[in-house]
Amino acid sequence: MARTTKPVPLASIFAALADNTRLRLLNLMAGREVCVCYFVEILGQGQPKVSRHLAYLRRAGIVTARREGKWMHYRIKPPADGAAASILNATLASLQNDRQMQADRARLDRACCAPQKLVVPEGAPRPSLLAPLPR
Repeated sequence: MARTTKPVPLASIFAALADNTRLRLLNLMAGREVCVCYFVEILGQGQPKVSRHLAYLRRAGIVTARREGKWMHYRIKPPADGAAASILNATLASLQNDRQMQADRARLDRACCAPQKLVVPEGAPRPSLLAPLPR
C-alpha cells in the first residue's frame, strides 16, 4: 500500500527556515545529495547538532534521506504544496547572494574535487549533483 504524505502546514515550513544552521544545510544541499560527514566538517558543528537540524528539516517535509551502508545522504525534497514549494525556492534563490552561504558552497565544491583537504571519514562518498529543482 502506498503511503500518502500529508501536507505540512506553512508554519512548519517557516519554522524550519527560521534557523541559520538549517539555512546553511539547505544551501549546501541545493542541487546535490550530500553525506552528513561533509555537513559536519563544512559547518564546523558536531554531528549530533547537524543531525538534529536535518531531522527538523525532514519533519518539515523539505529534506529526504537515504542510507547507503553506514553513510546517510540528504537532499532537498520539494514540497507537494505549491505555496510551500514557492517559499522554499525563493529562500534557496536568496541564499545564493549571501556571503556565508557562498563560502559554504565554495568549500563544498572544493571538497568534491579534493576530499582529502577536509577531515571526513575515510571512504566517505562525495556529494553528487542532482537535477535542478522544479520552479
